[in-house]
Amino acid sequence: MTKIKNSSKRDFWKSSFKFIAPWETKKAIAKQISFLTAIALMFSSFSPLAAFADYGDTLPLPQPPFKGKIGITYKESQPDFPQPIKAPAKAPNVLLVILDDVGFGQTSTFGGLIDTPNLDRLASQGLRYNQFHTTALCSPTRAALLTGRNHHSVNTGVVTEIATGYPGYTAILPRSAATIAEVLRSNGYNTAAFGKWHNTPANETSAVGPFDRWPTHLGFDYFYGFLGGEADQWNTSVVENTKYVEKSRDRVDYHITNDLADHAINWIRTQQSIAPDKPFFTYFATGATHAPHHAPKEWIDKYKGKFDQGWDKVREETFARQIANGIIPPDTKLTPRPAEIPAWDSLSPTEQKIYARQAEVFAGFLSHTDAQVGRVIDAIAQLGELDNTLVFFIAGDNGASAEGGLTGELNQIKTFNGVKETPAEFLAALDDLGSPKTFNHYHAAWAWAGDSPFQWTKQIASHFGGTRNGLVVAWGDRIKDKGGIRSQFHHVIDIAPTIIEAAGIETPEVVNGAKQQPIEGTSLVYSFDDPAVPSHHKTQYFEMLGNRAIYDNGWVAAARHGRLPWEFVSKTSFDEDKWELYNVASDFSESKDLAQENPAKLAELQSLFQKEAKKHKVFPLDDRLYQRFDGEHRPNINDGRSSFTYYTPVVGIPEISAPNIKNRSFRIAADVVAKADTEGVLATQGGRFAGWSFFLKDGKPTFVYNFLNSDRTTIQASEPIGIGKSNIRFDFTADGIAIGAGGTGKIFINDKLVAEGRIAKTVAARFGIDDTFDIGQDTGTPVVDSYQIPFKFTGNLEQVKIDLL
Repeated sequence: MTKIKNSSKRDFWKSSFKFIAPWETKKAIAKQISFLTAIALMFSSFSPLAAFADYGDTLPLPQPPFKGKIGITYKESQPDFPQPIKAPAKAPNVLLVILDDVGFGQTSTFGGLIDTPNLDRLASQGLRYNQFHTTALCSPTRAALLTGRNHHSVNTGVVTEIATGYPGYTAILPRSAATIAEVLRSNGYNTAAFGKWHNTPANETSAVGPFDRWPTHLGFDYFYGFLGGEADQWNTSVVENTKYVEKSRDRVDYHITNDLADHAINWIRTQQSIAPDKPFFTYFATGATHAPHHAPKEWIDKYKGKFDQGWDKVREETFARQIANGIIPPDTKLTPRPAEIPAWDSLSPTEQKIYARQAEVFAGFLSHTDAQVGRVIDAIAQLGELDNTLVFFIAGDNGASAEGGLTGELNQIKTFNGVKETPAEFLAALDDLGSPKTFNHYHAAWAWAGDSPFQWTKQIASHFGGTRNGLVVAWGDRIKDKGGIRSQFHHVIDIAPTIIEAAGIETPEVVNGAKQQPIEGTSLVYSFDDPAVPSHHKTQYFEMLGNRAIYDNGWVAAARHGRLPWEFVSKTSFDEDKWELYNVASDFSESKDLAQENPAKLAELQSLFQKEAKKHKVFPLDDRLYQRFDGEHRPNINDGRSSFTYYTPVVGIPEISAPNIKNRSFRIAADVVAKADTEGVLATQGGRFAGWSFFLKDGKPTFVYNFLNSDRTTIQASEPIGIGKSNIRFDFTADGIAIGAGGTGKIFINDKLVAEGRIAKTVAARFGIDDTFDIGQDTGTPVVDSYQIPFKFTGNLEQVKIDLL
């Protein structure tokens, strides 16, 4: 049989399957059925899939034609059920692991001080890539990873929380860029995602969606994890598919990374038990090691004293191991410490004690994470499937994070609100670092040390410290050079086309009716068998928050913009940025700026950057950070509202979708029906690190305002509410319109004033990242320790109304 040509196949099927309206005659319908039967007989010598071999570029794949026989009755007929789509023979399982905020030189696998034995083990069974790149920030890297297109090309030029209304920055993944999960699922795979997602617009993450850009609507059969950019690892707001789930309170040792591993293992085992012949795609994306750095104490204690020598020595020692182990070329130069970062020896003994402990906590966090990934890998091995699983382990979605600034953080929410912490506060809480009592981060210098041998850190897309991450690839006996190192230049957009090639499927041209943008990545498969083959990825632009660079055939032109990762406002304009030039074919670490020596090459690359930037929707460059967190630059479900009414139970509402009571007067009124012992939360927002809660304790209406875990104000009625129906109200009158201004709080029972108090300071910008707004219970961390979560309201909570005044 002659195959239908791609150019004419759609017209063929359109003309063949004429739409028959319900009002058309039985004769016309019979004529159509006869035609279908003839078509089926024409294909009878072929398998169902063979007849549609040319349709692999259109997903979902069409059902194969009917091959049975249709007579007047079933006695003269032969049935033929459509068969499910099957993955190509020998298509491998795929395990795609990506960690968060891990620097190139932090894991032991790439020369770091921190033990990652499971990543080491995987590297010994596969390949290490030492020129693999990310975008320098979380959401953009994950969007590029899952689609195979550059981050601006799929509208994710920045993280979702600071999206703007420009084409490359909306955080709305286009239908024209289907995820690799959708491609695999439509080609016979089961697919599941676990952990950090961070690719749904922030204003679409509440319980009412819309769900179009949640994982289960973007190709994943199952999702278990969290939607935002970071999470309290001890008390995480978890989503299962499209529903926020109630946290497990019966495990005092709960940690989200363990939980993710448990769910991934259970899903893989279930999938293999039910459909062992069907390959799986598992996307395992931890929240670790993004701040807050949370880890079990026994993991942290393993590193006691290991960082006492300080960041300068740690970086030098890492560099020496990288050279000795062949991870980087022997002629690589270690780039110097930036002037903005202090020398370890310039610090006081107290500062050194604090900062060394911060590094110990991070190290325990990373090792603990490696162990949980190891559990998933072990589970696949126990099923006998590891040799048939293509494993990608990406150690970081960007360089190590310097967002902890020049002191580190006990409570990162303070930083978001412009409040600094003192050394005395750090010393008092030193033993609590990494525990549920802190929302901590380390000193920026540890990030710089962890990005050895490169310049700079996360966010700085102009230099490899922000974009170079360790990649390990293993695939059973398909990779012969076990333990080998690959130095071809590659980027995160190359993973999707690698999976497509390895699975033996076509890159689709149409998915769910949407014509697809070209895949912009280059498959790595060509490099599996030959360490010396030249790189197929020739050109790559980089841009993040104004930091920009262009790679082209061994050369890099780079311009770092005037805002450091721990700063909110840029100090320079784009016109003032200095461009640098590096020949990275011979200068692995970007140590020698050749801009003065070779201005012609620099000009050539600058011109190329402009071309690539226009092509991929990079413009306009935008260095604003703090201003874009306010939510005014993007749609919001609450636009135009000043009055909100909620009915119990309503939980898990992200801050962006909750009433914004900050920097203003407001009123909370609850209609309740109480019994003698009624208690519990009426409404609450935030938690341990900042927030407020309005609740009944011993029957008494109580309002607690938590100012950044530093000051708590309690206003409580002296008498309980009565049995039966009551209206309980809290009124806050702000002192004025000043940001973070204090004010007066009053509690009323049935319009009778029963308590009054002064709240000296209020949170100006953010109550938190992961703690949510809840009605009728508290699903996050408690605002005050006088109650234990979830502290559900035990009476009848008819409604809660919040008015912004």
